This record gives sequence, structure tokens and C-alpha cells, in this order.
Amino acid sequence: MKKVIRIFLLLGTIHLFISCDEGGDPDPGATMVVAMSGDWFVQTFVGETLVADYARISTYNTSADDGTEIWIDDHGNIWDFKVKSPINLSDLTFSGDDLNSDVDGYVVSVDISNGTIVEDGATTTGGNTADRIAFDAEFSDDPGTVYTMIGYKRNGLLEDEH
Repeated sequence: MKKVIRIFLLLGTIHLFISCDEGGDPDPGATMVVAMSGDWFVQTFVGETLVADYARISTYNTSADDGTEIWIDDHGNIWDFKVKSPINLSDLTFSGDDLNSDVDGYVVSVDISNGTIVEDGATTTGGNTADRIAFDAEFSDDPGTVYTMIGYKRNGLLEDEH
């Protein structure tokens, strides 16, 4: 029995030494749109009226990752939309007309306008500083109604979760 234990200890020690990282650069880098990407908690307004309290949306890179567009995805929390929106990376702005969305067979086109991201431009519900996002959206199945979404970047702090 002692020989079996010694063999397992020896094998474990050998495994430890041969499985160690030999160095190199473990940083995978970032996407082209990292400054515009993240999870956001937004409130949705029509005019001055709050129609949806804090809901999570996400912005992230497309597979092309060429710095010309981002996905905007509400994960079904507001309207069930997911669109690729053109961006201006240097100004952190985004907008686009007739952006196609097909979420589980729910097809709608979306006009996004006035989209901005401001670094450290928001105060969270917990009183912390975070990036700010704001944009207007008009949906083809509710023409003429402009929904304004305004919020802050998710920071992982419990007091800022919704």
C-alpha cells in the first residue's frame, strides 16, 4: 500500500512540474470595440415617461471585429431585439436605420439614433462612477414611438446590480 501511495505522490509531483506555464504572453488582447462593449443596465423612456426600469442589455463585437459595428442585444429584457449597429469608434457613437433583428423568429427592424457611450459619464444606483450609454430606438412594429434607453455599464458591485 505504501508503494501505491508513493507512486501517486511521485506522479502528482511530476504532473505539477510538467503542467506549469512556461511563460509567454498569456494576454489574449482585446477586440477592436472593447471601449464600446459590455453589459449595461438601462432604463427605457418614451418622452419623459419611464416605461421599463433597469434592464440588462449587452454590446459586443461582431465576428468581423473590424471596428465598424457592434451587436446591441437586449436578451429579451425590453423588446426582444438583437441588431448590428454601425459605430464611430473614435467618438464612441453608434446609429443605423432599418437594422434587422430576428430573435427566435420574432422579426423586426430597428432604427437606432443618438447612440453614445461616455467613459465615466454615469453615476450608478449605488453611487459609483461608471461608463454611460444612451440611445434612441424605433421599432418597425411600433412606428412613430421613440424609446430612449439610458444607463450605465455593469461593474459587478452588488449595490449596482438590478
